[in-house]
Amino acid sequence: MKKISAQKTYQNQKLVSQRIDPACLMRIKSLELRAKSVVEGNWNGLHRSPYHGFSVEFTEYREYTRGDDPRHIDWKLAARTNQHFIKRFEEETNLCCHMLLDLSSSMQFHSLSYSKADYAKTLAATFAYFLSTQRDASGLVIFHEEVDAVVPARFTRGQLRRILIELERPPQGSHTNFVSPLKHAIETIKKRGLVVLISDLLSPVDELNTHLGYLRAKGHEVALFQILDPAEIHLNFSETAIFEDLESGDRIALNPKIAQADYQRRLNEHLETIQAMCRKQGVNYHKLTTDTPLEVGLSDFLTDRAA
Repeated sequence: MKKISAQKTYQNQKLVSQRIDPACLMRIKSLELRAKSVVEGNWNGLHRSPYHGFSVEFTEYREYTRGDDPRHIDWKLAARTNQHFIKRFEEETNLCCHMLLDLSSSMQFHSLSYSKADYAKTLAATFAYFLSTQRDASGLVIFHEEVDAVVPARFTRGQLRRILIELERPPQGSHTNFVSPLKHAIETIKKRGLVVLISDLLSPVDELNTHLGYLRAKGHEVALFQILDPAEIHLNFSETAIFEDLESGDRIALNPKIAQADYQRRLNEHLETIQAMCRKQGVNYHKLTTDTPLEVGLSDFLTDRAA
């Protein structure tokens, strides 16, 4: 028993030592290199799809292209036609993941050297990179007060690059509107899959609750990643200052020491509302602060799915 315990402690210490400090990670300019660093260094191979073998019925042929799995070539047809064709199936991947990324103005806040948007983009890029290594389909919807960009979910050559190009674009939005991206997901996703919503969730969540319910009713697995800056959790400012709402533009003079207790109470109520909503809807909820290594939240999420 002592030997097993010691071995487990060593493995945990080894995992901790491999985690990448987000501040160091964000110094890498390339989103693809950031994602690769996280995936290949820490949590590759944790994926287990609950949809493995789901609805894999033959539908038609398509021409073989470089990079396709040669095991799916119809060699009898190749012998007759001297051409190579791939058998297409109704589901060519185990999992289809649709990422909804909030890039509204509030996501630009930062007390560190990088913003919540930078962290959230890296999270989305890491998801996309990981799914590509697993031959799973991924897609992206960027939103603020409306849907700004859409990359339909698929597993094809160049899909990761298409997602990364959209993630590299500078944010354009102001207000947060959860209805537009969720309605888009409800109306366009025809087969059940995984929907990942990434946002700071610093907006009323009544309509979010309703539309998450619609997604769950259609059989989708839903995961919600709430991204917050450490300063938003603790309000750890030392002097009276003018605080500005990045989405409404409203300003208020505030002494953080006096306001901290009331702020903490209201924030905790908001977080408890979100967590209760997720429990009720069967949504996988993860709260991450921007000083948390990405491996922590992602490994927890993938481990929960595997379980």
